[in-house]
Amino acid sequence: MMAGHKRAGRLLLGLVVWMGLGVPTCRRWLEADMALHMLVQLPLLAWVGWQLGQALPSKVSRCLAPWNFQGISGLLLASLMMTVWMLPVALDAAINQPLGILAKFLGVPLLLGLPCALSWPQAGFIVRGVFLVELIATLFRTGWLYLAAPVRLCTSYLLDAQQITGQGLLAGASLILVLLVLRLIVGPLRTPTGSGTRAGLVRREP
Repeated sequence: MMAGHKRAGRLLLGLVVWMGLGVPTCRRWLEADMALHMLVQLPLLAWVGWQLGQALPSKVSRCLAPWNFQGISGLLLASLMMTVWMLPVALDAAINQPLGILAKFLGVPLLLGLPCALSWPQAGFIVRGVFLVELIATLFRTGWLYLAAPVRLCTSYLLDAQQITGQGLLAGASLILVLLVLRLIVGPLRTPTGSGTRAGLVRREP
């Protein structure tokens, strides 16, 4: 019963944030600045998808297991979607074209956040590590590109906004890297009990 209430709460919270991000005033405010667009709006949309995935019954993951062995397929899909939304052309389309706006508000939650939520518990230590390394590398590459480009890459934003976004991406990648290293020092990435796979190493009991 408690688990059902928790899932319902996650679903409600995700839907509220999803609808809030779609309110024209909020959307225009976030999309007016490139840093807010890429570093706030897109992660929040991915977080919405994560909440929706957490709200789904566990039987959904079991049904998808034959096509999502150890979470590889879902995390690969999420990585591809993340790469797409790092591209300048995708950001421009998500502001100026109705189909681009629709693709962002549906694609990021449902094809990035949701697959991560369903796949992460199934992923082992190595799969999680590869995904996180790719995430960090993508943030570093894109941040360096936005920071070093002598001309603006997004027609919707000025060069200084592009450089600030690049700095934010590099800072975010550095933060994730530091947290990952600390996590590896404190203890390995673990798969929750009952997920059907092991994450790799197991803590030693004192």
